[in-house]
Amino acid sequence: MPETIQIPISLAQFQLPQAVPDRLQFLLDRQDNGDALSQTEQAEAEGLVALAEFLSLLRLRSTAMPQG
Repeated sequence: MPETIQIPISLAQFQLPQAVPDRLQFLLDRQDNGDALSQTEQAEAEGLVALAEFLSLLRLRSTAMPQG
């Protein structure tokens, strides 16, 4: 049986500073405009996408699971 993990409400409501999605959008816009990203920038963009997806999943699971 899978174990249920309780997600603290404060963590589920965590918001990244606006600079984080702004940076990701900057990198994606550059790439969309045909500018090649360096390996470091590619890794940064991939990491930011993974972080955003993780936080979205946390929020989704915190609303789907009854608290308490």
